[in-house]
Amino acid sequence: MAAASSLRQNKPCPKRTEMPVLVLTVFLLCAVGFYASAFMANKARLAARGELREPSVVQSPAARLVGRVPNAVFGLIYYPCVALSVAFPVDMARRLALVASLLAAAMSFVLAYSLLFRTKRPCPYCWTAHVVNWVLPFLLLKI
Repeated sequence: MAAASSLRQNKPCPKRTEMPVLVLTVFLLCAVGFYASAFMANKARLAARGELREPSVVQSPAARLVGRVPNAVFGLIYYPCVALSVAFPVDMARRLALVASLLAAAMSFVLAYSLLFRTKRPCPYCWTAHVVNWVLPFLLLKI
């Protein structure tokens, strides 16, 4: 029985009071990412209605990497879920958030490449979300 328990090595999640700066930084980054996603999701909605007044990256094929869903919509779900995962001391939630953050970072690399070499349009909200996506995995590893 002792051997089985030593194999599991389920460490309890660190308490929120042990890492308030990291947790607050994740909250802040999630808020920034959510804002950028909301802005771009609204822009995608306007583009779908034909109401955009200028060309935008939301009109490019890369703006919908997964089916017909705008990439920004994933951010509207992703960022609150990551924030919730660090708000509660549940180890499995934090592991899932880390995996999701790695996938988001990889997706951001694909989208950044597209912005730089294919679309060639400025998009400060896109770059903001990409930087957030690239930083979050490192923070989530430390929490």
